[in-house]
Amino acid sequence: MPKPVRVRFAPSPTGPLHVGGLRTALYNYLLAKKNGGSFILRIEDTDTKREVEGSYKYIEEALNWCGLTPDESPSQGGDYGPYKQSERKGIYKEYINKLIENGSAYYAFDKVEDLDKHRKNHEKRGKTFIYNAHNRLKLVNSLSLKKNEVEDLLKTTPYVVRFKMPEEKVIDFYDEIRGKIEVYSRELDDKVLFKSDQMPTYHFANVVDDHLMNITHVIRGEEWLPSLPLHVLLYKSFGWSPPSFAHIALILKPNGKGKLSKRDGKKFGFPVFPLEWKNGEGKFMAFKSFGILPEALINYMALLGWSKRDNKELYFIDELIESFDINSIGKSGAKFDFEKLMWLNAQHIQKLSSEDIVERESKLGKGDGLEISKGVIDLIKSRLDRLGNIKTEYDYLFGQQELDPVLKNKLINDDSLSFLRKYKTALEKSFGNAGELKSLLNVCSTIGFGKSMGAMRLCLVGKLAGPDLFELMVFLGKDEVLKRVGSILA
Repeated sequence: MPKPVRVRFAPSPTGPLHVGGLRTALYNYLLAKKNGGSFILRIEDTDTKREVEGSYKYIEEALNWCGLTPDESPSQGGDYGPYKQSERKGIYKEYINKLIENGSAYYAFDKVEDLDKHRKNHEKRGKTFIYNAHNRLKLVNSLSLKKNEVEDLLKTTPYVVRFKMPEEKVIDFYDEIRGKIEVYSRELDDKVLFKSDQMPTYHFANVVDDHLMNITHVIRGEEWLPSLPLHVLLYKSFGWSPPSFAHIALILKPNGKGKLSKRDGKKFGFPVFPLEWKNGEGKFMAFKSFGILPEALINYMALLGWSKRDNKELYFIDELIESFDINSIGKSGAKFDFEKLMWLNAQHIQKLSSEDIVERESKLGKGDGLEISKGVIDLIKSRLDRLGNIKTEYDYLFGQQELDPVLKNKLINDDSLSFLRKYKTALEKSFGNAGELKSLLNVCSTIGFGKSMGAMRLCLVGKLAGPDLFELMVFLGKDEVLKRVGSILA
């Protein structure tokens, strides 16, 4: 009987959740839910120097906003905790001792400056210094020293623990996306597993935690692919069965030139973080405050590297869960296309009721005292591609907008003013439904139907854009329409 699927998203708390991390979390979540499994959030905070205050809380809130709520996490708890690596120090010490005892790891006492000298000497000869079987016996470690020397140094000298990479061995492993891969051990370092501060490195803690938490599948970014040989060998050194691995390609800048970074949002003018983030560099735009729906964001992120054969684009989370397949993830990087995200956002907005849009808009908390009603949304819903900008983009619905001076000079002349006077007089006597208002304009038009509509739209909107003119007139009401037309005629 196969083990229950258990996946983990394991970010370091070094800043906000970037879209690259969000996609990794999403793919893990989809695999778990498709197989009735568990999605775990584990915080890998062993590098205390790089930790940024507030990061963990941000990451968890961002996942929750996106609908990717973990089944187990530092705040949720679970049967496999603690879920912060900083709280698992005793566990790592126990397991590093096991590797030392079975000969898979060893103590190293080399000084940083001495290793730097070795690197520079190799560079002068056109070679690369690799700490492994080729030179480890020439260096200061428990393999080159006598037992009593090692015991003395352990008491007096800072040390690290290194993995003993096998000599002249082909290491083969399988990646669910890239297939079978082979590397040669002579090209690999004896990586540090335990640092001199007695904290584990990512490589060691990652493997130990994944095993103890019964992780069955590891989906992560391709930047970790070079570390996979070491991870596979660590599993073998413990006598453990490794999980299935899948390394997903990078999310690229819109121009395709390099990885999309955390700073590219400001450069390209769109968000790269789910929620707002502030630091010493200022405030960063967020998908939420920009008006992107979480379901639209998740829809788009899923398509960045994954697709079905039928080329379907509009998905809700339950459809993504049902359709997701690791084997359909591509090997190449995917360019971040913000226009495509905006298009998907518009599609998802159209699926919402006007009441739901009003509620979501209110939660964005713009704090300007203006309330958006169902009537406002009914009028403009078909034109919406995001939330959050309704009060600025459609300000004429909340108060008269300043007229575009160029359009005013172009459209307002003696002939159009004559039409507006005639139409205003007619409206004062009869202000009916949209159809009746349209018929009345047609009757009063002295400059042609199109030009008449343009003049009226300028009066009501201030520009030649907006919803259906006659539906807008009904929404504004007789008094407001007459007031705005009258301001032009004054």
